Amino acid sequence: MLDPARLAVSTPQAAALLARLRPAAIFTTGGYLAIPVLTAAAAMRIPTLMWEGNVMPGRSVRATARLATVLAVSFAATAERLRTDGPVYVTGTPIRDPATVDREAARERLDLPAGTRVVLVFGGSQAVARFSAAVAGALPRLVEKVSVVHVTGEEGYAGALAAREALPPQRRERYRPYPFLRDEMTAALAAADLVVGRAGSSTLAEVAAFGVPMVVVPYPHAAGHQRANASELVDAGAAVLVGDEDFDADALVAATAILDDPRRHLDMSAAARALGRPGAAAAVAELVMALAERRPLPDVAAIEALAARGAE
Repeated sequence: MLDPARLAVSTPQAAALLARLRPAAIFTTGGYLAIPVLTAAAAMRIPTLMWEGNVMPGRSVRATARLATVLAVSFAATAERLRTDGPVYVTGTPIRDPATVDREAARERLDLPAGTRVVLVFGGSQAVARFSAAVAGALPRLVEKVSVVHVTGEEGYAGALAAREALPPQRRERYRPYPFLRDEMTAALAAADLVVGRAGSSTLAEVAAFGVPMVVVPYPHAAGHQRANASELVDAGAAVLVGDEDFDADALVAATAILDDPRRHLDMSAAARALGRPGAAAAVAELVMALAERRPLPDVAAIEALAARGAE
């Protein structure tokens, strides 16, 4: 109940901070906590860029969008849901560069068996236990046909190691569980023939940039934001959607049927790659620098081309 009063008090504090730092421009992902800074920046004529990664922006982002000088979004559909008088650019989600690792080198880095198809399974930070349960139930069937890279989270890692030891010795090398993948996530995406995961903005952006078909299991809460994100890939033919309540061991095994149909797999890969924006970080940076240097803003088409082009 005290939040409105706190926000009102925070605005002069933000103004004092900006007066001391004198930033040339401000980048924000919006939300209620951005209100004091955005309000102070507008009064001080400091240009601001707000970036939103979801198809359905949250209430707080919708409330603050008008305070930003420029908006950047991951999906074209997002622009229709934001009320603003300024320009809106479709940049995609800034991600790590997919060109930094070779597919075969990635498989060697992860010590994956040569000649096998690779399924990458990771549930993100939310409700990862459902993914671990599905992998545990499906694992003996999965390793008969594919290699599995599985990001378990800390809590699921011990169980995954036990499941690996329970496999026949000649199949254990086909299951690679990790509690987390940080720098190695780029290698895992490059190595994968199929990704099974949630529908966060960054996840979808990376999978699309690598041109990998996806079985997407949206997190069922958070006002359905992930289902809306997933629909962008599903409608384009780059992904298959499985409801969270339907995702189990049998659903996971069934999902790998995509790998048994070369034409379908190729078409999904092409659809994913067409959606990818590997140059999103460069596009966002270009907008921020244009604001900071008080240059005319780039053409919308030029930014979209930069986002789609990626590193050269």
